[in-house]
Amino acid sequence: MRKAPAPQTVKNAAAEQLSRLIVQGMLEKKAQDIVVLDLRQVKNAVADFFVLCSGTSDTQLDAISDSIEETVYKARRENPWQREGKLGKEWILLDYGDCVVHIFKKNRRQFYGLEQLWGDAPMTFIDDNGQESLTPIVPVAVGPQGMQ
Repeated sequence: MRKAPAPQTVKNAAAEQLSRLIVQGMLEKKAQDIVVLDLRQVKNAVADFFVLCSGTSDTQLDAISDSIEETVYKARRENPWQREGKLGKEWILLDYGDCVVHIFKKNRRQFYGLEQLWGDAPMTFIDDNGQESLTPIVPVAVGPQGMQ
């Protein structure tokens, strides 16, 4: 007879699935510089995952936020526990408990440097096609300087 999975294992799987849904919502609205920080092994972390991305305009930040909420709700019938920053449109935060979403304008993201602040956490970088990498994704130079 097979044992039921331990509650922590189920919780971790659910949080990981939620982080993937969040990334899917980000990709649908062409979010940039998507990074998933796995905080499960970081002492005193407030969530299991932080999912960060950048946008270039107020309109795009709103669209990304709305897309994440729609994607998660369709898959899990779950709304964020807390929403912050929708009016200021510099840094929108969606708190799903196990996953906290940070949607930044580029300059704000650099200013706050969450990736450096939570540097102990393993990071997964997501490219524009949804491919994962453990190293930062650097745009390829295009034009006369980048061609050989």
